[in-house]
Amino acid sequence: MNKKSANAESSPEKQEKVKTFNVGDLAVYPAHGVGRITAIEARVVGGESHDFYIMEILENAMKIMIPVWNVEQVGLRDVIEAAEVPKIYEIMKDRQLGVNEGQTWNRRYREYMEKLKTGSLYDVAIVYRDLSVLKFTKDLSFGERKLFDTAQILLVKELSTAKKTDEDTVLSEIESFFIEEDISDE
Repeated sequence: MNKKSANAESSPEKQEKVKTFNVGDLAVYPAHGVGRITAIEARVVGGESHDFYIMEILENAMKIMIPVWNVEQVGLRDVIEAAEVPKIYEIMKDRQLGVNEGQTWNRRYREYMEKLKTGSLYDVAIVYRDLSVLKFTKDLSFGERKLFDTAQILLVKELSTAKKTDEDTVLSEIESFFIEEDISDE
């Protein structure tokens, strides 16, 4: 009996902790970036009805279906607050690399890919910073160049959304942290 009542008490508590979104909300889907919740639809899967967020990624109009009950596992989150932007900028200004520069490109690639998959803009900023710094000391592999482009797109879209400014302004700001003379002086 105790077990049952404990489960009954913890069940609603768990449901309260699940982040909810409404149609029109902006959210971030890991490795894909900022999107808008365009609908909440019920679908039958495996004979059971489930609610899904329908999200359209702003960068490429890709549509993603996310089970409402699974938002935490997939990492769906709110766009960062404008107050967090300076913290992201500080990460990019720090020249302490997150990976060993002497590693093979494929090991760095795997580590960076894992960071992008977390969905954390802080991790994305680390990837962008590291690859920006590495660009000045060695040629990036094809995979690293693709990761650099992905990290840049994810950063610029979310930062511009958080700051409510255009993407070109944000891109100029973050590129200014990586002027060749500044990096080679350190």
